[in-house]
Amino acid sequence: MVTTADQAVSRATPAHRHGGPVPPRRHHRPDHTAFPGPPERRRRQATLKSLIDNARSFAATHVADPHNAAAFRALEAGQSPEALFVTCSDSRVVPALITGARPGELFELRTAGNVVPPYPAAGIDGRAEGPMSEAATIEYAVCVLGVRDIVVCGHSHCGAVGALVRREDLSAVPAVRDWLEHSVGPDAALRSLAATSPDVAEAVQAHVLAQVERLRGYPCVRERVADNSLTLHAWYYEVHTGTVSTHRPSDTGQESFSPL
Repeated sequence: MVTTADQAVSRATPAHRHGGPVPPRRHHRPDHTAFPGPPERRRRQATLKSLIDNARSFAATHVADPHNAAAFRALEAGQSPEALFVTCSDSRVVPALITGARPGELFELRTAGNVVPPYPAAGIDGRAEGPMSEAATIEYAVCVLGVRDIVVCGHSHCGAVGALVRREDLSAVPAVRDWLEHSVGPDAALRSLAATSPDVAEAVQAHVLAQVERLRGYPCVRERVADNSLTLHAWYYEVHTGTVSTHRPSDTGQESFSPL
């Protein structure tokens, strides 16, 4: 059963309320008119310059700030995140911004479509076969860092889930096609759903629940869940409203997501 712990909800408040470093805000805005050439080229150049300018000023603007300096210095001693946050690589999903997490509080795993691949099976030589990076991240978070919560967060208007439910031709991006085919599987519940709206909310939510169940197939996760030292959460984020919903099982067996 997927539950929602109070501490997971509390992390959805802005970081400055906890007295920690305030998440950095972009101070240098792109100026498209400062570059020559076609409009699209000017836009790309201005955006990159904005990113570079903010990276250059980050230490002086945020780390050296008296309110943040001590917290940043403490990071050199190591990390002890409370949660593993599994979400999509989509640029519209920014975990630290959504949750208000401070540096060192959130361990992240980002994949195309927030997919959790099956735990790698051992081959004839005893070595694991299949996607390893994702499994390594999950094992490290659970076994070494000792996170107490894992959040799988899907989002509205997900391109990966939309491609699956719309049965799009992904032959032009074979790595994406193979990743989704291998990781989602032909019998996944979302494959039977129709893309009735652009946000593909129903399919994304079904997909998130499937990934949570996939996590239970990881030995380290299964053991920690069994002894009640690890809790799994299913979240759904609307990119256009900022609303975060969580899965709340009911006594009637109805599956539903409702706002945190």
